Amino acid sequence: MYFISNIINPQYIIETLGLIGVFSAVFAESGLFFGFFLPGDSLLFTAGFFASQGFLNIYVLTIGAFIFAVLGDSVGYWFGKKIGPKIFTKEESLFFNKKHIDRAQKFYEKYGNKTIILARFVPIVRTFAPILAGVGRMKYRNFLSYNIVGGFVWSFGVTLGGFVLGNLIPNVDRYLLPIILFIIAVSFLPIIREFWIAKKK
Repeated sequence: MYFISNIINPQYIIETLGLIGVFSAVFAESGLFFGFFLPGDSLLFTAGFFASQGFLNIYVLTIGAFIFAVLGDSVGYWFGKKIGPKIFTKEESLFFNKKHIDRAQKFYEKYGNKTIILARFVPIVRTFAPILAGVGRMKYRNFLSYNIVGGFVWSFGVTLGGFVLGNLIPNVDRYLLPIILFIIAVSFLPIIREFWIAKKK
């Protein structure tokens, strides 16, 4: 439990592993099915804040996060294409829950190929969307274009959000934890909304 609580703590990841930790988490959460529990939005925002305080290089951070986000999604795509329909019959385990696949699939049914972009801002769906794109045999050229746009908007947008806020608000470190909790809560709103709609139906 102690280990898990640490690897989902953005501040711990950054202070302990630095840029390597950030890039590894972004890569894993973007396309490795066991990475769904890692912090995404909150990690990038916190990293942007740390960069505003001089602890990280904002240029290396944003470009690196973008590259590893795109690479992670691409790995997820090829994993889905290789495994194919077998993923729907895979037994559930600590790192795999069929509900996550169902959630991503419903997201796909609603938004189509744009899911690759929109899913960047939705936890859990962010991890399984590229895998389902591979399962559905989406053309890689089309997938890559959506992947690049989504990866750019997400990595640069969230990271620079933390960077700008860190520079604008005096003593913003006092409010860092509430801000992170707020980001986590907001990022889960789409999932809560979909769950509520499905429950009503």
